[in-house]
Amino acid sequence: MGDFDNREREEVFSKKVRAGKRTYFFDVKATRSGDYYLTLTESKKRLEDGVFVKHKIFVYKEDFEKFTEGLTETVEYIKNNQEVIEKRYELNENGDGSYKSKDDF
Repeated sequence: MGDFDNREREEVFSKKVRAGKRTYFFDVKATRSGDYYLTLTESKKRLEDGVFVKHKIFVYKEDFEKFTEGLTETVEYIKNNQEVIEKRYELNENGDGSYKSKDDF
């Protein structure tokens, strides 16, 4: 039964987004009864020891509409009240990532 449990919890869909020093994972998983839910995970390497620290939230389908409305409204507020500088991510010689604004190119 353990294998069956694990198999059911496997990701149905996954989207990985690299954004500078952070990586975001958008994963669709299924409950035992087959209902899909979303996990949002932020992964960032801790400078002190190089350990990857992950923060995760779960969003269930009955909350999608309100969650999306809240996220959209919040992002729009920031865009309307403060300039958002588009940043590009580049690897330097050491393989470490660094941010550069579009004005740096």
